Amino acid sequence: MSTGGMTSPTPSTATADTATAEATRAPIRFNPFGAEFRRSPYPLYARLRGAQPVHRTLGMWVLTRHADVRGVLHDRTFSAGLIPQLVSRQASRLSRDDVARIGRLATKSLVFTDNPDHARLRGLVNRVFTAQAVAELRPRVHEVAERLVRRAWDDGGMDVVADLAGPLPLTVMCDWMALPDSLRERVGPWTHDIRFLLEPGLMKTEDFTRVSDVVETFAQALDDVVTERRSRPGDDLISRLLAARTAGGDRLSDEEVVFVCIMCFVAGNETTKSLIGNGLLALLQHPDQDARLRRRPELLGGAVDEALRYDSPLQLTKRVATREVEIDGSRIRAGDQVLLCLGAANRDPAVFSRPDEFDITRDARGHLAFGHGMHGCLGGILAQLQAQVALDRLYRRAERLELLVTQPDWQDHSFIVRGLKQLPVSVRGVG
Repeated sequence: MSTGGMTSPTPSTATADTATAEATRAPIRFNPFGAEFRRSPYPLYARLRGAQPVHRTLGMWVLTRHADVRGVLHDRTFSAGLIPQLVSRQASRLSRDDVARIGRLATKSLVFTDNPDHARLRGLVNRVFTAQAVAELRPRVHEVAERLVRRAWDDGGMDVVADLAGPLPLTVMCDWMALPDSLRERVGPWTHDIRFLLEPGLMKTEDFTRVSDVVETFAQALDDVVTERRSRPGDDLISRLLAARTAGGDRLSDEEVVFVCIMCFVAGNETTKSLIGNGLLALLQHPDQDARLRRRPELLGGAVDEALRYDSPLQLTKRVATREVEIDGSRIRAGDQVLLCLGAANRDPAVFSRPDEFDITRDARGHLAFGHGMHGCLGGILAQLQAQVALDRLYRRAERLELLVTQPDWQDHSFIVRGLKQLPVSVRGVG
């Protein structure tokens, strides 16, 4: 990747997938909204990697090779600030309140800010989201997962998505924040609405208005909690965020704490739910790996890493170029949008041997499922912990798990998140 005399991260070398030699002769149409793509995007990714790894379509550039995707994620001249751009385009159709509400979230959120604002927020939040802090949550994650699994086993089976993968991350985050019971049932629906901000290209004027209303409602509810914690701090996440200080005395404002908490739910819930569902599906569709994990439970951490690589919950993310740059001979201009196919990068044969095989013994740590660089997923460690505990509880509670569907039904409410609508399983030998 280069522009003028300046050199950016080194691009990948041209690497054709062996399985795409014939397929690459036909025109390639990238359609992330189609039913075939939802069933499995990986054959299309392979064709693009082999024939058009830097692909121009739908008014944006589509990147599919690991080195190119990683390079853009690493390059800080590519901006994550898509929301202000889209809000400005919709400004004439939106009320001033709608523009202000969404604008506040976008300019005070880790997900959508660039440096120096991002570096400041990240530096403060990193003081709270530590590996040690997440490790301290393990007993509670274990307790919640055990309760959910035990309840479902009473009927001899469960829908893993509805009964375990969905409620687990919501419950754990509500517990970590010590939210009052009156808020807990409302957080899930609010989160579902606000997650539209992660794929703003799908948003219409009415969506912006609805999200604006939900942001305001959610923020007001959390503001009351933040005010209470400032006067009576505890050991919860909100209290720790309020207490975080830099050496120079900088701290998060109450409003910034509110928006950090909102984005913890928005960015973490759906992806963690999908990781658990996708991971179990991959295991049950590969009986040899399922049996291997039962024989060697110490492989659980590697199994979760491989699940992240093999069927990434977050398939796509977008950036905006702020300067002209060349990638593999294609000139990307300032203002161009770039769609990064994380799922394609994670099956790049230039990085992972036999990439279309699910192998829990491989070293999959080079995956980009949590992104890379300054916007790398802050909650990745927590997501992995919850997936490990959920799978551990499932495998320890049953001698055998069997899929009750031959063709899984994939969700269609998001085009960047790949997750199951449901995952019904039966159990044998309940313990």
